Amino acid sequence: MVISRHGKMEDMAPDHRHRPATQSDVAREVGVSRTLVSFAFRGAPGVSGQTRQAIFDAAKRLGYRPNAAAADLARKHRSAVGLHLMDIRNEVYADILSGVRMALPQDSNRLILSVSRSVDGVDQGALESLIEARVGIIIAATLLDSDEHVRELARIVPLVSVTRPVDGVDSVYSDDAAGARAATQHLLGLGHTRIAHLAGPLYDGHIVRRQSYEQTMRDAGLKPLTLAADDFTQDAAQRAATQLLLEADRPTAIFTHNDQFALGAREATYALGLSIPRDVSLVGYDNSRTARLHGIELTSVDLHAVELGQWAGAVALDRLNDPEVPIADKKLAPELVVRTSTAPPESAR
Repeated sequence: MVISRHGKMEDMAPDHRHRPATQSDVAREVGVSRTLVSFAFRGAPGVSGQTRQAIFDAAKRLGYRPNAAAADLARKHRSAVGLHLMDIRNEVYADILSGVRMALPQDSNRLILSVSRSVDGVDQGALESLIEARVGIIIAATLLDSDEHVRELARIVPLVSVTRPVDGVDSVYSDDAAGARAATQHLLGLGHTRIAHLAGPLYDGHIVRRQSYEQTMRDAGLKPLTLAADDFTQDAAQRAATQLLLEADRPTAIFTHNDQFALGAREATYALGLSIPRDVSLVGYDNSRTARLHGIELTSVDLHAVELGQWAGAVALDRLNDPEVPIADKKLAPELVVRTSTAPPESAR
């Protein structure tokens, strides 16, 4: 109680300007116990609908927000989901993020995001930050570590590997062998024989597209032409594509590791005074939003990134709810989407 300037005794509400509101503050505001407030926010039984709403209304007035990490500790259960993305500049990872969000209930599982800071995608600090945040499971898209290291990580914190299968670890991925084969066969079917593959740096689990392209070329009686970029950036892809296109017997078609690489190859093509698809046919991988833009219209393999994210989120929830569920191995079938960046070579027209 305080005495007003008119000499009257008045109630004074707690001053929350200098500290965050607590469950005890909410309890005092409503006139219930702190335990009942805790039950209300946890969705536990024993709280009437009217009381629960009164608690939520008071919390909103006071600016109280439940501490999810503390609630996890109290329940001895980690509900937070960590999502590691290799490269936020690559649209495929934004699509995976969208899919994961669709799969996770909005009111029960926090999503903590971590993005690699390295141009080659290798950044142990990004993963360690999720472990330090005490997440219950990590969805990793994409890891470049060795299979054995991924398994070691999964022994520390349960892990879902996205875009890449790892034995002994929950995995959600697209059939890269089938996707690369479809892309190469499409170019062969148009009459191309000098087909190059612009690959990414060599890491465990990320050579299937390269291997499938090379085998498809050999099956057609042709010699593969593979060149790996220095890292996973568009600039690195442009440098590598320039090298390919300056060859005396330059390729008439290029199949790239992903759409970001295809954009780098596109820049290299036009910078050299060549055009697509008249001089060079171009196939990407991911079927990103950029691939669908007018003026680009890139032929690309759709790995169904949003669906990958949705499956990864569902697998993560299954693992959180029951640590003993069998290891998940979900493989999606990719689809080649043909657009105007590919055409028969000039010699076949």
